[in-house]
Amino acid sequence: MNELKIYMWIGFILFMGVMLILGYVSAKKTKNISDFAIGGANLGPYVLGLSFAATYFSAATFLGYPGWSHEWGFSNLWLFLAMMGGGPIGVLMVAKKVRKLNTAQKSLSLPDWLGDFYNSDIVRVGTGIILLFNLFYISAQFVAGARIFEYMLGMSYHTGLLFITIIVVIYVFAGGAFADVYTDAVQAVLMAIAGTFIFISGIVLFWDGSIFATFSTISADLASQDISLIKVFNPNSTYFYSMTVIVGAIIIQWAFASAPHLFNKVLSLKNEKDLGKMILTYVLTTAFCLVVLFGGFYSRVALGNNIETSDLALMEYVVWAFPSIIAALMGVVILAAAMSTTDGLFVAISTVFANDIYLKVLVKRGIIKVDNNKAQHTALLISRIAVVLVGLTAFLIVLKPPAYMGDVMWIGISGVAAGTMGPILYAVYGKKKASPRAAELSMTVGLLSYLIIYFGGIVPSTMAAGAWSTLIGIGTMIILANILPTTLSSEVMDEKSSKVTIKAK
Repeated sequence: MNELKIYMWIGFILFMGVMLILGYVSAKKTKNISDFAIGGANLGPYVLGLSFAATYFSAATFLGYPGWSHEWGFSNLWLFLAMMGGGPIGVLMVAKKVRKLNTAQKSLSLPDWLGDFYNSDIVRVGTGIILLFNLFYISAQFVAGARIFEYMLGMSYHTGLLFITIIVVIYVFAGGAFADVYTDAVQAVLMAIAGTFIFISGIVLFWDGSIFATFSTISADLASQDISLIKVFNPNSTYFYSMTVIVGAIIIQWAFASAPHLFNKVLSLKNEKDLGKMILTYVLTTAFCLVVLFGGFYSRVALGNNIETSDLALMEYVVWAFPSIIAALMGVVILAAAMSTTDGLFVAISTVFANDIYLKVLVKRGIIKVDNNKAQHTALLISRIAVVLVGLTAFLIVLKPPAYMGDVMWIGISGVAAGTMGPILYAVYGKKKASPRAAELSMTVGLLSYLIIYFGGIVPSTMAAGAWSTLIGIGTMIILANILPTTLSSEVMDEKSSKVTIKAK
């Protein structure tokens, strides 16, 4: 184990060296809030496709999700279907229209985009508040980093948690979206290689003459431990115990494709015509990353149910199967996975305070009177202060380590989807202009339904609870868009009039 710690420290120092160099270069490019939020909307399709995949597949993919495979067996393959099917469909349905609309809107974030589209500061600020649910998502990534430091470097959980929090906060504080996207691209390549390596490793280690025979042997071993491990629906699973909750998992993965930290990637694309290349890059990377789920099956076969926590099942398998240097490399990849999602979330939430509230409401409405240069400087400062506050809050949420990091993560994802998908989808597909009130009420109803369904104990699965609440929010939006009058309020008319005056000048 001492040898493993040495290799892990070496790998971690080298990795952080590369990340800090990229962060420094990114910081030099970050001159204003647009650079911080979306890289100046000037990024290419391949780097963004890789970044999208890296952000989509967090440390939960490399720790939490294999842990579910270890704990619940083959039923966890429904997650593979949900993520390979739901996610790409969601991107295809939303991304092109969102990017096209934004050529005129020039929005910097999801709250900004929705607020501009519906001409509503209530939608803008309300969406920003909803995005604070992603503090849970960030917390889950911090748990992953803490677990790696705890398991591979001998730190206590709380020391590891503090360490990963400080690293990410400093990193995002400096570079914003440039640091987020370019380092994510590097991390996506590492994750795709690692996922493929893990998948192939189990076939090699448990080889029984053919691939079919090998997986038959693996299935037999799992069945001998617990017959529910090879069932299509595992009654012990929180997420895959019936077709109903599986449909919910697919729906929420579809909705997740419009999450704010992913939404920002679409807004960052330089040329709209390159969107297809971006999506193809994302889908291919997805396939290579997701096969890491098999590592949980392999760990159950190799080690039985004798591990401290299922979140560490993959690392236990890697340490059991490979030399220390390989295990250390895998630890670095998982840290990369944690950072690749966390930095995007930090940027998305920080942009809420700096752009969506400060610039687009307080400054634009004249509540705070400053010139444009001063406003831009202050907004960038606010975004960086927000990074520190977000990091501290996420740290405090998981001071007590959760049983499953995936559960914490999906609290955040589901809350955001429930509150935002109605207005997003109507903006993309609606045939008539909707009243701002329809969007405002859709957000409110969707979010409240999630709080009642999940925290009220009606549905134990965060994915399914999020899915049903998302559908309620979408239904509310469709109904109200066709009932409420679409006449613009005097406030919005004044705003439009002022825009025309500015353009005339």
